[in-house]
Amino acid sequence: MLFQEITVESPPPPEIRDTIFQKIIQILNYPFVNQKEFKVSVLSLLLLVFVIFISVMISRYLRRFLEKRVLVNFHVPTSLQYTLLRIVHYIIVTIGLIYGLKLGLAIDLTSLAVILGFLSVGIGFGLQYIASDIVSGFILLFERPVRIGDRLRMDDIEGRVDNISIRTTTVVTNDDITVILPNSDLVRGRVTNWSYSNKVRIRVPVGAAYGSDVEVVTRALCEAGGAVSSVLKDPPPKVQLKNFGESSLDFELLVWINRPHDHTQIRSDLNYEIERLFRQYDIEIPFPQRDVHLRSGSLKVTQKELEVEDEG
Repeated sequence: MLFQEITVESPPPPEIRDTIFQKIIQILNYPFVNQKEFKVSVLSLLLLVFVIFISVMISRYLRRFLEKRVLVNFHVPTSLQYTLLRIVHYIIVTIGLIYGLKLGLAIDLTSLAVILGFLSVGIGFGLQYIASDIVSGFILLFERPVRIGDRLRMDDIEGRVDNISIRTTTVVTNDDITVILPNSDLVRGRVTNWSYSNKVRIRVPVGAAYGSDVEVVTRALCEAGGAVSSVLKDPPPKVQLKNFGESSLDFELLVWINRPHDHTQIRSDLNYEIERLFRQYDIEIPFPQRDVHLRSGSLKVTQKELEVEDEG
């Protein structure tokens, strides 16, 4: 029986392995940016990214724990939960970023304060609008004039608040169109919040022709308000005669609702009922008219003009 000699290469001695590992560490730790204030190497960049990643993961799991285990037991409202969890996220990520800069890039906190001072000057001059939006974002999170799920109306935009971030607020309209608003517009502008109160009153203007019986018109409008199921019975619908317009008697139907998000649909339902009852009670909805009065002798027509008209 023949035996073949097999040679097995022995692993390199520990001294050589340690030397190779040290060489790799030296290459990764070599500072390609070497300043007095900070040093940048491949290893420091990897360490910076790792610290930020860990802080983001800690923020995610801590917010999930607070939302599922802590805030639920204290029956905290959803909008306030969102605010608290956002603040926790910003604090953890900011601490992780500062610690990562100090640990990964060896940046002194004094130098970091100087850099932030220069950045604040730049923000004050060149990025003042962004800074205003960020400050307004914190105002919205702490003061909470606008909350997640609220229905807003601002100029020609109306919709539901879907998200409030540090710089912008996302509003989804009835047509499922997403509108991104700067936070400073919500803080400085005039905003109607339909959801700030659980019960609101809406006004539906309507005109009736001159000569209509105002008592019949009032009764018809009150019946229209009571016929819509979304309108509250207490307080009851109310009718006001607002003006004597150019072509109509201007009435206004006032009703209370507890579903502010659906106020546009409720207005439509009221208009349908008003039109139906006006036809039932023979109440005329006028249209603009102009009466022309001709004074005697103010308009002269010659015989020649009459002959021309007859020939035409």
